[in-house]
Amino acid sequence: MRAADVIGAEAMIMYVVDHQQRELLPLLGGSAPHRDPIAVDGTLGGRAYALVTPFATQGDSQGERLWLPMVNGSERMGVLEVVAPASLQDEAVDECVSVASLLAELLVTRNLYSDTIEQVRRLEPMRLAAEMLRAQLPPLSFSTGHLMISGILEPCYDVGGDAFDYAVNGETAHLALFDAAGHGSAGGMRAVMLASLALASYRNARRARMGLIDTYHYIDSAVRTHDRYGLITAVLAEIDQQTGVLRVISAGHPSGMVIRQGRVAKVLPTPTALPVTLGDKRPPVVVEEALEPGDRLLLYTDGIIEARSAQGEQFGTDRLIDFALKAAADQLPAPESARRLVHAILRYQDDRLQDDATILLADWRSPAPPHSDLELITPPAAHLLEP
Repeated sequence: MRAADVIGAEAMIMYVVDHQQRELLPLLGGSAPHRDPIAVDGTLGGRAYALVTPFATQGDSQGERLWLPMVNGSERMGVLEVVAPASLQDEAVDECVSVASLLAELLVTRNLYSDTIEQVRRLEPMRLAAEMLRAQLPPLSFSTGHLMISGILEPCYDVGGDAFDYAVNGETAHLALFDAAGHGSAGGMRAVMLASLALASYRNARRARMGLIDTYHYIDSAVRTHDRYGLITAVLAEIDQQTGVLRVISAGHPSGMVIRQGRVAKVLPTPTALPVTLGDKRPPVVVEEALEPGDRLLLYTDGIIEARSAQGEQFGTDRLIDFALKAAADQLPAPESARRLVHAILRYQDDRLQDDATILLADWRSPAPPHSDLELITPPAAHLLEP
């Protein structure tokens, strides 16, 4: 609110997105005026969040209203509402964009020291298994400027054993998807423990600069040592940002796919290795695929395609492909594609998921220049579009 006064606005109100990315919830304090939650779908504020683009309205009884996405790197945190008595000049709009960017960073850093923001984002109690697992996941979205990565996991408040991870080290992007066996309260906790082991051992191997095959064996050995009867399907992948070469091990996991120019260019072979804890029975095989600029890699767990309607009909691979191709045709950014796809799965199952549904997308936009310090942060769009 103090920043609003500096640029001649009447109010600035922050909204943080809930964990299911359905609602934008006001984070109020001080002299901020009262606001009610707003939906992501069907509102201008929600559109600013979904498309990561500022939008404005004129002619409101309260003056001009500007909606700006709050983005930390590529992670969508919420939106900033700016209310002004008259139309803002371009310089003032640019200042609002800067304020929104700073507020997003503050939301991330201050969330490490307080539960206030997290409590606002939760619309229902979170079960212990979900609390444990979600604390270990990376941010939902990340961009190097050449590669956009986005993941999402449902259900938010009670998970089974799905998990995802990624890291970008120099020219190589590392991606992983895990699905540990076990669901329900007791089974779900065991599955989360297995998934936690897989995540930690994957990061340990990756940070020791192991290759894909050695990483697979390391995860397999680490999990088997602690739970010899556990079972985890997994996808381990690497993308070279310079060349677009994709290398994948599919350990008993559903096949991923490459989407190119509005069609499925490649369905990746699976399995190329046995599930984790069985890795000593057969050597893994690494599959290579040459990506082209603009390609989208889609990885998913079986909860996506095995979701069932009230009539018992599976969501299935065909529906998944249709949705993925429509999202590509609409030129939706990867974070929004992932959000809408998982929400479509939830609607199909009447919001009653019988298994975790997890998506990991990677858009290879363009070759990274050789021997460069790759850019880690892509700033939000700074231009204003009229609705």
